[in-house]
Amino acid sequence: MRAPVTDLPLMFENAQVVARGVTILDGITLTVSAGPPTVVIGPNGSGKTTLLRAAMGLTALTHGHITWGGRTAAPARAAIMFQRPVMLRRTAAANVRYALAAAGLPRPQRHDRATELLALVGLDKLDDRPARRLSGGEQQRLALARAMARDPTILFLDEPTASLDPHATKAIEDIIRAISQRGVKLVTSTHDLGQARRLAGDIVLLHRGRLIENAPCEKFFSAPETDEARKFVAGDLLV
Repeated sequence: MRAPVTDLPLMFENAQVVARGVTILDGITLTVSAGPPTVVIGPNGSGKTTLLRAAMGLTALTHGHITWGGRTAAPARAAIMFQRPVMLRRTAAANVRYALAAAGLPRPQRHDRATELLALVGLDKLDDRPARRLSGGEQQRLALARAMARDPTILFLDEPTASLDPHATKAIEDIIRAISQRGVKLVTSTHDLGQARRLAGDIVLLHRGRLIENAPCEKFFSAPETDEARKFVAGDLLV
């Protein structure tokens, strides 16, 4: 199921966020369309998290506009997974059922739907395990299952593999691909260029709150157009 035209494109029009005199997003104009994942990259402090939060309406713009298919309110079927999701003091399955209840799914349907979502993220054998006793990678997978409880048309992931080992990172990336293949539009932030190459349909490079470059993944890595992008791809520090 593809994201309906009423939800996408997501458009940032001269979006600015200023907090305590510091400009966090600086005049971002960007269009996010249906299709493969959009990966937002940039050094720490570049504005990646704020961009995702602003899209969801969790951070207010100081100036500019964000629209979803021409509408100003984030759609009900948009979801976000934060970098450090909080696990509820209950089992993995109960965490997902709680998210399903919050999404308005009728109680008789929650058990089966929770089972489906846990299977999607490879946790169906750990459904009775207390969520806070899961490993870091397993908790991230559970957080993905909870985010999918909204049956989202667009899903934002903020550094979903930060601090995970390669095995856990691969598991998360495999799930991201599976979700994308279902037609969900994914927008994920990362500082890992290898991950960006593996996942992205298109790349958004931010630096100091500014949009430096937005291009298809292959073009971005093979022929970056800006000095900042060339430096970042080469592994140089952007300061």
